[in-house]
Amino acid sequence: MIKAITGANWGDEGKGKITDTLASEADIVIRFQGGSNAGHTIKNEYGKFALHMMPSGCFSANTTCVLGNGVALNIPKLIEELNDIVSRGVPAPKLLVSDRAQIVMPYHILLDSYEEERLAGKSFGSTKSGIAPCYSDKYAKIGFQVNELFMPEAELKERIANVCTIKNTLFKHLYNKPEMDPEDIYNTMMEYKEMIKPYVANTTAFLMDAVDAGKNILLEGQLGSMKDIDHGIYPMVTSSNTIAGGGAAGAGVPPYAIEEVICVTKAYSSAVGAGAFVSEIFGDEAEELRKRGGDGGEYGATTGRPRRVGWYDCVASRYGCRIQGATQVALTVVDPLGYLDEIPICVAYDVNGEETRDFPNTTYLYQAKPVYKKMKGWKCDITGIRKFEDLPIECQEYVNEIERQIGFPITMVSNGPAREDIIPRKPLI
Repeated sequence: MIKAITGANWGDEGKGKITDTLASEADIVIRFQGGSNAGHTIKNEYGKFALHMMPSGCFSANTTCVLGNGVALNIPKLIEELNDIVSRGVPAPKLLVSDRAQIVMPYHILLDSYEEERLAGKSFGSTKSGIAPCYSDKYAKIGFQVNELFMPEAELKERIANVCTIKNTLFKHLYNKPEMDPEDIYNTMMEYKEMIKPYVANTTAFLMDAVDAGKNILLEGQLGSMKDIDHGIYPMVTSSNTIAGGGAAGAGVPPYAIEEVICVTKAYSSAVGAGAFVSEIFGDEAEELRKRGGDGGEYGATTGRPRRVGWYDCVASRYGCRIQGATQVALTVVDPLGYLDEIPICVAYDVNGEETRDFPNTTYLYQAKPVYKKMKGWKCDITGIRKFEDLPIECQEYVNEIERQIGFPITMVSNGPAREDIIPRKPLI
């Protein structure tokens, strides 16, 4: 069977930790979309890791890690990350890379940076990892799949020349930057070929066979529902489908084989980059939560930049779980909230005087104001607790209220960064 692990919100919900925990029971873990523009922070017996390209199952010896065809593949970043985890004592993971995955090229990263520079104060808050230009080229059919690294030299050089004709027009006339040399691009691609050659496979056939054989498979999503290219807060979104439904296309597995969707949501809200954020808080109140939150503070695993923070948003989370098709929910990072006397949760939006629990499109989202319900804080440290009924009653009620508001069963509560810091919970709904 296939389980999908996805984010209900803006990303940074703790999907990596949940994947790392469940990987011990999985035969295969697949990254099915996104690239090195977001990171999953993992803390286990080997240490603390920020993964950007590697699937979070890479610490489990019995698991094969797959980068699917839907991934924007930064080859040097992947190899650097692979070498880093092995150098730190992690056994070399079994890794397969789809021969149909799109390659992030050096000029994609340049274009990303140049466009952010051109937009200046109106930029999208890109991580400048080349993700949008890579996916743009994919749909314009001028991108490069991994298998094309192995095509005949003359044909590949012809493809490169065509791409350079298009890109150099932008480099020269829009961005006033140096033009690309096709021969340099070819040489870079030959370097990429040697780096990735040991891992390239027909992962579609591999996964189809695994499904037929009844293997346990995890689909690992990157970012969250609010960043989905179709269903998120457009245009402040990523360039791929972050929802479980996109896992079938991005991994190459039958949709009907995805039997469970574990949607991960954080016990307060956080986001990196620009865009509407209804329950956002500011000033000293935000800085206090930011410093206490996450594992060492709310700062991006990829960029290191401070995340925007806010109170838990039931409207956004309910929507996020619905479009993910959640069968269960993992509520993470509850432990930092123990310093608060009371904890607001956003239970509805006021949009131009009308109250709604339905998540609106971007135009109306910018006009929305949060409607809060205040919950009593528990005022103590809950780390180390392993049973839900042993949590302070105020903490239990906080979790229960979130479950009632979003309408999806919360089966796991996380109260720390390590694998063992997960409390199983019997849902009330």
